[in-house]
Amino acid sequence: MEMSLALKVDDLDNVATIFANGITDGTVVCVRDKKGNEEEIAVHGDVPYGHKIALVDMKKGEHIMKYGECIGAASMEIKKGDYVHIHNLEALRGRGDLKGEGKA
Repeated sequence: MEMSLALKVDDLDNVATIFANGITDGTVVCVRDKKGNEEEIAVHGDVPYGHKIALVDMKKGEHIMKYGECIGAASMEIKKGDYVHIHNLEALRGRGDLKGEGKA
């Protein structure tokens, strides 16, 4: 049986994008980076095609990096393998309440 694939695009990334359907809680995916390195990670939660999982444990407020860019901050603690989406990621861009912060 072929393992499902997730990609880490940039060395700075702390999330990987899932490129498979049917990823449910407990599924093990193969995370591959641009150098060909691979790591197997057990997924926590159901993750739709094209969505993200955490590659490392993250603390609340830590920047979430995808494609080498900050896409937001963890709104709570995130564990390696967790589904990363709007339930645990807070946008930082375009926020008037941050007064110049978060222009990552």
